[in-house]
Amino acid sequence: MGMEPSLEEIFGSYMPYKITDDTWVLSFMNGSEYMYLLEGNEKALLIDTGYGVGNLKKCVEKLTDKPILVVNTHFHPDHSAGNGEFEEVMVAAGWEVDAPSVSFPEQIPFDISKLPHPDYKKVIIGEGDVIDLGGRKIKVMDVAPAHCNSSLFFYDEENGMIFVGDEIEAAQVNMFDNSCNLDAPYEVNQRLQNMKANCERVKALKPQFIFPNHNGTPIASSYVDDFIGLIDGIYEGKATIEDKLNHKYIEMDPKAPTLCRVRYGKASIFIKKDLVMSVYGSN
Repeated sequence: MGMEPSLEEIFGSYMPYKITDDTWVLSFMNGSEYMYLLEGNEKALLIDTGYGVGNLKKCVEKLTDKPILVVNTHFHPDHSAGNGEFEEVMVAAGWEVDAPSVSFPEQIPFDISKLPHPDYKKVIIGEGDVIDLGGRKIKVMDVAPAHCNSSLFFYDEENGMIFVGDEIEAAQVNMFDNSCNLDAPYEVNQRLQNMKANCERVKALKPQFIFPNHNGTPIASSYVDDFIGLIDGIYEGKATIEDKLNHKYIEMDPKAPTLCRVRYGKASIFIKKDLVMSVYGSN
């Protein structure tokens, strides 16, 4: 029997590949999670920083010789724990609400205080900002709190690409509160309506490619339609409620006994059952 893989091998083995000549996917976590590297003529943009293993910057510097800008799609540990490898990271204004998820040691298998820049500078960005990479402009879009409180979308209009973090995924989105912030407000009706509004905004852009951070990338635009249908289906009492989660990582979460999976078409969400049932069939 072979040796068990180390934590570094599990969380910090990246498989970079190009989807266009200037757009990289950095696949990790056994191919279930992704970061992205976008190159312009003058600069490169790294979208998300992973778990904080400490080897991401070295990997990215092998892919591009351009100066690297860094952004977070949102401030959860699998997307921002590696921020301390860099001197400066662009984040949403809501980062502080979700920050406890990154500061709880049990959420991260590495001591991120030992990264080169544990006190890295946070630059707040939001709606209307444009990240100019030289011949390639990335528009920043605010995201209404749904999956979390700190999400941003990044829209490369010229190339028909939108990067949506964990707010839209193939098949499933976590819609239970996992910010680890007990003071963060979570009102189920508002969260569901926010998710629908975010999806409708993406749909209106008619992007050629939608890039989430989990469960396959890029994804078909029809997923967006199904997520919109899922929200409507909850209020109409037509979406399917399942107690069996069928997801090994979600089943490991302490909140798992309180959760359900809600399905509609190809889309599903994980959410606290008592909350979703409080609005189910209310229309």
